[in-house]
Amino acid sequence: MKTRKTPVMSGTEKRELAARIRTLDNAQGSHNAARNGGGLVEATTVDLRGKIPPLTTEEIAALTNGKTESVVIQPVNTQRAMLHLRGISPYCQHAFSQKAQAQMEATQRAGTQARSRKKREARDFEESYRAAQHISTEGWIGIPATGFRCAAIDTCRLVGFVMARAKLSLFIEEDGYDANDRTPLVKIIGEHFCHKGWARNANGTADLRWRPMWETWEVMLRVRWDGDQFSASDIFNLFSRAGLQVGVGEGRPSSPNSNGLGWGLWEMVR
Repeated sequence: MKTRKTPVMSGTEKRELAARIRTLDNAQGSHNAARNGGGLVEATTVDLRGKIPPLTTEEIAALTNGKTESVVIQPVNTQRAMLHLRGISPYCQHAFSQKAQAQMEATQRAGTQARSRKKREARDFEESYRAAQHISTEGWIGIPATGFRCAAIDTCRLVGFVMARAKLSLFIEEDGYDANDRTPLVKIIGEHFCHKGWARNANGTADLRWRPMWETWEVMLRVRWDGDQFSASDIFNLFSRAGLQVGVGEGRPSSPNSNGLGWGLWEMVR
């Protein structure tokens, strides 16, 4: 196997290279000065790509007048805290049921044939109510952790903090996962009941909804954040604002398709 030898520059070649680089720098400086003065000066550009062999540290320092810059990346300043949230308005949940997903898959697999075979089946409201719950692999019901994270990130727009930076700096640590689709969950404390109401579908028609609702509820929220972006007091105030202005779940004030019902709001328990 042949090894490639790195060409070595002689002292004369190095001095010539340094002189050519200074000539290019001077020409560029004159060009800029002329542009500022309103005139134009033509500068010759020399392509040195592939013609300059590797230089030593001393040679680089000599060519750059000893000016060097270093970039230092600090490790992530990870901070954690446990926040106690207590609901001040009902929380309503509506998980995307496995049955609805299976029906959607069957329709898409059937293609155009599904239109001719479409029939209206009897609706099991009790099953719809059970399917709307986020049940963990351990059997308890939880709230999607992303709901609280999105609420905090949405609140950033109210306090002038860049949301894109918050997305990379603020996280919720889950208590478990949904048994069906592995959605990260935060365990909810409280008793739920079946809320029977109505809502409008995407096509504008009214429809009945049976969903789980909690009149009183609490969560113990484990938050992880970048300490170089937020302080501990920032996190507390951010989630305090999110609980009063954004909310979580169905009917929250920040609902994308309506003005909400004032559901899913919380207060911070000190």
